[in-house]
Amino acid sequence: MEKGTSLTILLVLCLFLRPPGSHASVGYKPNIVLILADDLGIGDVGCYGNDTIRTPNIDRLAKEGVKLTQHIAAAPLCTPSRAAFLTGRYPIRSGMDASNDYRVIQWAGASGGLPSNETTFAKILQQQGYITGLIGKWHQGVNCESRNDYCHHPLNHGFDYFYGMPFSLMNDCQITQPPEKDRVVRTKFWLYTQTIGLAVLTLAIARLTGLVSVTWKIITCFAWFGFLFFASWFSSYGFIRYWDCIMMRNYEITEQPMVVERTTSLILREAISFIERNKHGPFLLFVSFLHVHTPLITTELFLGKSRYGLYGDNVEEMDWMVGRVLDAIDKKGLKNTTLTYFASDHGGFLEAREGKAQLGGWNGIYKGGKAMGGWEGGIRVPGIFRWPGVLPEDTVIDEPTSLMDIYPTVAHLAEGILPQDRVIDGQNLMPLLQGKVQHSEHEFLFHYCGLYLHAVRWHQKDSGALWKAHYTTPIFQPEGAGACYRSGACHCFGEDVTYHDPPLLFDLSSDPAETKPLSPATEPLFDTVISKIERAVQEHLRTLTPVPEQLSWYNHLWKPWLQPCCGTFPFCWCDKEDDSDQEIL
Repeated sequence: MEKGTSLTILLVLCLFLRPPGSHASVGYKPNIVLILADDLGIGDVGCYGNDTIRTPNIDRLAKEGVKLTQHIAAAPLCTPSRAAFLTGRYPIRSGMDASNDYRVIQWAGASGGLPSNETTFAKILQQQGYITGLIGKWHQGVNCESRNDYCHHPLNHGFDYFYGMPFSLMNDCQITQPPEKDRVVRTKFWLYTQTIGLAVLTLAIARLTGLVSVTWKIITCFAWFGFLFFASWFSSYGFIRYWDCIMMRNYEITEQPMVVERTTSLILREAISFIERNKHGPFLLFVSFLHVHTPLITTELFLGKSRYGLYGDNVEEMDWMVGRVLDAIDKKGLKNTTLTYFASDHGGFLEAREGKAQLGGWNGIYKGGKAMGGWEGGIRVPGIFRWPGVLPEDTVIDEPTSLMDIYPTVAHLAEGILPQDRVIDGQNLMPLLQGKVQHSEHEFLFHYCGLYLHAVRWHQKDSGALWKAHYTTPIFQPEGAGACYRSGACHCFGEDVTYHDPPLLFDLSSDPAETKPLSPATEPLFDTVISKIERAVQEHLRTLTPVPEQLSWYNHLWKPWLQPCCGTFPFCWCDKEDDSDQEIL
């Protein structure tokens, strides 16, 4: 045998006999399925310690793959967390967080949203030949200047196909639920309207009985003022189901308002259909569940089946949906060529209650929850990867990772190039997931609440310590309750927070529940650690550049000329789904 032929055979054998855990042995672009739950607490999942809510499909995913125990959201609320997930960047860099108390997009007809100059992972994969789809929740805005410019729409951010809700599920979407959006403001507006109406009626009666000499012209003007005031706020708040609770397929509105009872079936049908249509790949499918956000829309198949009330029912239904997506992947023979990922966008919603019934998630041993940017309960979430033959099975990694890491990880797998004109805060997780390195690339992670830096963690890799310094913490209501029950959610600044100087310091490696703050008297390295973190903060702040605030007061306002509408505004009503085809798959 000639020497050249022998060398060729040897090279071919080397390529095929590489260890299955080696990414170099893959030789193809995998399909990628990203599953993101809404408001799910890390303590709600069986493989993370819950023994009352059944999540066999998520648990199976962890058994067949890698489970991350320090998976961190970049923000404790939907809009900024998802912006960071999509772009691999802290939301402050794209303007997708707020200096006010409205830290998520408030209306489908608002002008704020993910800027067009941000490059999502979908756009990178699209450029690499992937078919890209988003099924479910978006909550990153729709329009900028006109009703049909779609500047923030998923199809303008790299997705070839979109079916789902451009806004977010909320109580207002279900007729039987009490109002949720701006409940206090709406109550005040009703009071003001009734006061004006009563004043007009009183003046009219007084004028008729001769008690006052006010002219009818003045009374009429006052009445018109009351009517205009009523119309100004009721035109938005009075029709929330029509303005916000809508479903779209690409640019077309399919339901306005949406029929929430069939949404589960529709989302599941669309996700499975996308997999079947694109089985020859490569494809990227982002399944963004409306579960387990209030009002906890649950089908009859799961109502009353859990041991944890309606919330438990909703979690178990979501787990079943995860199982159906996994089954679709497996039945098409795609299991070994698909990277599957599951996470939640942030921690569970502790303040979600109805009487004594808890309607929000459980964050396990971790303090705090949704809306709290510093405490672990608001930002530590489930994180699971599965890719048979490439990633190890039944493996647990206790290293700091971030939802922002998905961006460079999937870009790497698709052989894409990361944008070079901006800071990318995420890190490629493949070396860590495959066991090629022992430590995360993250030395520091910065925890924002709105635009305010609340906490910083430092992974001291040489000692194994995981330090976390809190500069600001929310004031719980009532004191010691662990959440902000009176206001409905914790705030980020002002009189509702406590500022710490020196910062509160914890070692999460020995105190993950953050119950024992350290001090110079109890921790010899206290000053050294705080000094190191302070320097890291200053370096981080130097990387920030001013950008337009997408969640400003003006961008939050409902703008009729931006309102998605399937008819002639304001007559927005349509139902283009076939009820005969809505059975659960």
